[in-house]
Amino acid sequence: MNRYAARFRALAVAGLLATCLLLAPAAGAQNMVRARQTVAYLSAPARHGRGYVNHGEQRAARYLQHRYKALGLLPLSPGYRQPFSLPINTFPGRAELQVDGQVLRPGLDFIAAPTSGPGHLRGPAHRLDTLVFSQLTAQTALLATRLTGAVLVLTQAEERRLASLPAAVQAHLASAAARVTLVSVKLTASLAGEQAARPHLEVLASRWPARAGTVAVRLDARRYAAYPTQNVVGYLPGTARPDSFLVVSAHYDHLGQLGRSTYFPGANDNASGVAMLLELAAHYARPKNRPAYSVAFLAFGAEEAGLIGSRYFVEHPLIPLSQIRFLANLDLLGTGDEGLTVVNGRVLEPQFDQLRQLNARHQYVASLAARGRAANSDHFFFSEHGVPAFFFYTRGGSTAYHDVLDRFETLPLTGFASVFQLLRDFLNLQGASPKRP
Repeated sequence: MNRYAARFRALAVAGLLATCLLLAPAAGAQNMVRARQTVAYLSAPARHGRGYVNHGEQRAARYLQHRYKALGLLPLSPGYRQPFSLPINTFPGRAELQVDGQVLRPGLDFIAAPTSGPGHLRGPAHRLDTLVFSQLTAQTALLATRLTGAVLVLTQAEERRLASLPAAVQAHLASAAARVTLVSVKLTASLAGEQAARPHLEVLASRWPARAGTVAVRLDARRYAAYPTQNVVGYLPGTARPDSFLVVSAHYDHLGQLGRSTYFPGANDNASGVAMLLELAAHYARPKNRPAYSVAFLAFGAEEAGLIGSRYFVEHPLIPLSQIRFLANLDLLGTGDEGLTVVNGRVLEPQFDQLRQLNARHQYVASLAARGRAANSDHFFFSEHGVPAFFFYTRGGSTAYHDVLDRFETLPLTGFASVFQLLRDFLNLQGASPKRP
């Protein structure tokens, strides 16, 4: 990036921060205009899906550093950054698929499997005969069929059964030049740290011709053994007990790009959670709202790659874990038509009862649902190390998840304001409690 582009970027961020500060709400409230701006900024094309192609996650992290500083948060580590690295497979260049000359659309018609390798090829489609799972004669016929240069096509259900086949048959299927898995419902992308030797695409079954003949694949993939990234960490000191902490966490990373022009916006997952974290930070940054205990704001990286950032923090804590009174993890807060779910609500029943009482009194959300222990977001490793923690997510209103349709333009943020109020009141209760749960 040349110096003029860098200067323009700095001015753009400064302008957005100034706008956010001008829109600061009254004490005790969140600002929906500012929250929407946060979601829009983080899910815009210029953030590249907050993944590892074009350093999208770095762009999001710099934005958070600026926001933390503007709010007056103190850094838990220099520059608010806690660096770490991870292995990650990425798709930075071409992502093209044609079947009998028909061009399929990346993100809408097909995605790359997370461990897919690179490849540029053109070959015949070979539809797996399901009789191989039950008949020896079908297995013998398959072993006599040349798959080198062919594209193996099978359904998700068939793919799950491959491990039941004899090793020789599995090895023969692996000799295909590429694999296509037909997906019946929706395309749901994910990330992986490993890379296979050959291309592997997931394609909507409704977009795959019944009698597919020739398949052309052009897919670029690059694996990093140790990609450098970071958590973004700051805090507000408490007025009476600054050595003990309430913690608000949310992951800011997402799935990145598929090829040069297709990206996963991640508006609900998890620009919405980051927006809530920043609104809570703005609330507690006001002197009249500052609690007795310190409040840490932890924006984790690499959640989508396997909770890597939060696990790193737990293993290299910048706050003694024994001094965390409670952690509220925020993920998928962009809807709310059907209410709010609380993971660990069945584990920490007294705290869930507090939430229920608050909601019964104020009618903040349509319903509260408790779940048990689950390794499905960044609260998990804290919980496993004895830190009292809830993971909050909203329900209803959108089915977009880990796909290119999780966009700001269609995210309703239906329950955002009410969830903010419930979280604020709940955190205030935890700050007023005389002892750790």
